[in-house]
Order: sequence, then C-alpha cells, then structure tokens
Amino acid sequence: MSSAPSDRAEPIRVAVPLPGREYEILIGRGLLDRAGVLLAERFPGRRFGIVTDTEVARAQLPRLTASLDAAGLSHSALVLPHGEKTKSFERLTEVVEGLLAARLERGDLVIALGGGVIGDLAGFAASITRRGMRFVQMPTSLLAQVDSSVGGKTGINSPQGKNLIGAFHQPSLVLADLDALDTLPPREFAAGYAEVAKYGLIDDAPFFFWLEEHRREIFDGGPARAEAIARACAAKTRFVLEDEMETGVRALLNLGHTFGHALERATGYSSRLLHGEGVAIGMVLAHGFSARLGLAPSQDTSRVEAHLRGAGLPTRLADIPGDLPPTAVLMDAIAQDKKVVRGALTFILTRGIGQSFIEKNVDAAAVHQFIDDMRQA
Repeated sequence: MSSAPSDRAEPIRVAVPLPGREYEILIGRGLLDRAGVLLAERFPGRRFGIVTDTEVARAQLPRLTASLDAAGLSHSALVLPHGEKTKSFERLTEVVEGLLAARLERGDLVIALGGGVIGDLAGFAASITRRGMRFVQMPTSLLAQVDSSVGGKTGINSPQGKNLIGAFHQPSLVLADLDALDTLPPREFAAGYAEVAKYGLIDDAPFFFWLEEHRREIFDGGPARAEAIARACAAKTRFVLEDEMETGVRALLNLGHTFGHALERATGYSSRLLHGEGVAIGMVLAHGFSARLGLAPSQDTSRVEAHLRGAGLPTRLADIPGDLPPTAVLMDAIAQDKKVVRGALTFILTRGIGQSFIEKNVDAAAVHQFIDDMRQA
C-alpha cells in the first residue's frame, strides 16, 4: 500500500494481487469525475452498464455520466429503489434483464455505483449475466468503501436470512471517491464507521487505539479519514488473499455479524436498523458474550461500547426502535447464519480487543440466555 495526501492529485492505491484476477483499490477525491479516463485506460473499447439507486443517482450519477461522456465511453443506467429490500430476487431479475436489454456483451462491464446494497446486487448480477461479466465497484458509502466493495462477496437476501444467496465474484477495479462521503447523512456515515472499527477489533489493537485518538478527525473529513479507509481496505485485502472463499480465517471479518444479521432480519431489513448499526450492536454483544464465557475481560466490552457509542452508534438491544420479536425468533435467524456447520453454531468470539477467533459448536442455550439477559440491559 502506498500513501498520498487526501486531495485531488494522486489517490492512495491498495493492490489486491489475486493470481490472475489482480485489481486495484483507488482511494481519493474526485475519482468519479476522473472515472471516464481511468476506465478508458484500463478497459478500452468497452461499454458500461451502471446500476445505482435513487438517492445515489441524485447525488453522484451526473458526475459519473459526465465523466464517461467526456471520455467517449458508451453507457446506460438502471436506477433502483434505495434500501436493503432492494437485495431481492425481484430486483436481481430487473438488473439482469436490464443489462441484456442494453445489449451489453460478456466483455463489457457493469458499474456498481452506490453503497453495499447496490454493490452486492450489481456484483451478483454481473456474476450470472452471460455466465459472468466483469464489474467495477464505485462505492459511495463508508461501509461499502471499507468492506463490501472489496473481496468479491456478492449476493442478495432471503426471507430465511441475509446474504444467503450469492457468489464470489471479484471486481476488476474499485474507485472509492472520498467526495461521495461528504453527501452522506450522519447516520449512514456512522453506520459505515462500525466496519472500520471492526478491523481493529479483529486482530489489530493498535489500529483500534489509533481510531480512538482520530475518530473526530475521521468524522470531520480530515486526513485521518483517507488513512482509516486505506488501512481498512489493506486489512480486508489481507484476509481475502489468505482465504478468498471464506473457508477459514476470512470468517473473522464477520465479527459481530451473527448477532447483527439476526437483528436486521428481526427488524425486516428496514430503516429501523442499518447494517452497520446491527454490526455495532453485534460487536458489543460478541465481546460481552466472550466476557460471560470467561474468555475476555469485561472492561474491553465497556471500552468497545464507549467508542462506538461516541461515534453515534447504537450499542444495545434497547437502542433499536420498536419491539423486537421473542428471543426464539432471533435464535432461528442465528441458526441460519452462513457459518453454521451441520446445525452447530459458529461465532466469532474474542479474548480481548484485537484478539478475535472462530469458535465452533457454541452452546445455543447459552446464547439464548445471554440474549434474554441483554434484552433487559
């Protein structure tokens, strides 16, 4: 990873050297305005199908299309509703049929312009359209820039649970434009920050301590913002290179997600709980459950909770608006988690900040009792 100032001159570059499928993550300002030149250099003679949503289309699509037009690149756009419910079979069909109707060929590229929902959906559509098209991630949310746009996980949700239908399909390029973050609502930026903090909590305690010192600068848009994103992308890349298909160590990236995904399902994938908010609560619960099992010091749970709460994130079940379903319903969602093996629960637990590990055959009754207790906290 090389570094550069967070200005419009030269972006930070993070390489993802997967054999035969190498690509770069570019992080900087003005990248959507330069996208036409960057794409023309890397994919000469190709056409592009843009997939985005209503909110991003208003804020960012004109910048991208002007850039593509200036570079003489042919393109079409499909605008979908904003929100987690767009990750559905219905919208997947709409995207695939839209790409085919635009006469895009297998050698052309799909552009995912948006947050994690659009990135997951457009990437999955690219993976199955004409038996596989290349695609470019242009993440416009902090969560997408530091997590979902990197590593090739694509997919949609099922009524049975989140991200249960999909494919591993690596992008050909990631353009993370810092300017796009300036238009995010504060709540969405905070939700993305949960995924930034996650990388420190997994196995990099010094990064978490650095975040404690620089959180305000990150939120204010100072140089620490670009550095935090670059460090998060480098961390994600390290896990992807070691375990692309998530058969082992890459599962650590799901810290807090088992609880978080269950809460998202319980709230109907609605605006009651954003993905990053579910992850924030889930990471606190993962630390708390680890402490209850005698694996981690309880003061680390308090430290993690204080940091996330200071970032404006919910950290307890009681912070979720409205009523939650019974614990048995949450346990049913946990039982559908993709890390479950032959019906046995697998959780990402921790021995302290920066010391997470994969724990198999977790006692479901202990989890049930812990959730019951946390509902009263």
